[in-house]
Amino acid sequence: MEMLEVVRKRTGRGLKLSDLLVTVLVSLVLGVVYHFWSSVYNLFSPLFFQADELVYGMWFLAATLVFLLIRKPGVALIAEVAAAHVEILFGSEWGIQLVLYSLLQGLGAELVFAAFRYRKFSGSVAALAGIGAAIGSVIPDFFYGYVQDYEPWLLTAKYAMRAVSSALICGYFAYAVVKAVEATGVTTLLRPVDPKDYAALND
Repeated sequence: MEMLEVVRKRTGRGLKLSDLLVTVLVSLVLGVVYHFWSSVYNLFSPLFFQADELVYGMWFLAATLVFLLIRKPGVALIAEVAAAHVEILFGSEWGIQLVLYSLLQGLGAELVFAAFRYRKFSGSVAALAGIGAAIGSVIPDFFYGYVQDYEPWLLTAKYAMRAVSSALICGYFAYAVVKAVEATGVTTLLRPVDPKDYAALND
């Protein structure tokens, strides 16, 4: 009984200092990746018009990857904003615009996880969260006037490619990375063991 009570306390939904530290640390790493991803992004541009959308989903990876690791409310938004700030510190060509992008992208992912009450951690849910982040990125695209003059077919193609990219990179790729990390046992330090696992030991 005492062990179960300890587990109940450890499984609280609030963010602890360790959760925030891990969130920021992973976001720092991904912020560096974001900065250098611009080179990959630019490699796709010459292939065909808007081909860079095929790798656009990488910009949302912090939100889904950190949530799958920590599995608590708020970390998707925090991670995306933190990673964007690192990118800004590295001298991103997009500058302060990234603050608005990161807020809306992180919020888009956060709302999807919230819709599942922060209890689903599958690749499919992460893929939906990636698409949610992609939807969030559409708002500043229009706000800053990047796409108003596009033909309807081009808008559809552009954001369809972005959605697919987000689902693959933020969803299934992030899920595969987290499963690989789980195999090392590191995630037991990031999140508590489920009370059901302890209950099974008493059966």
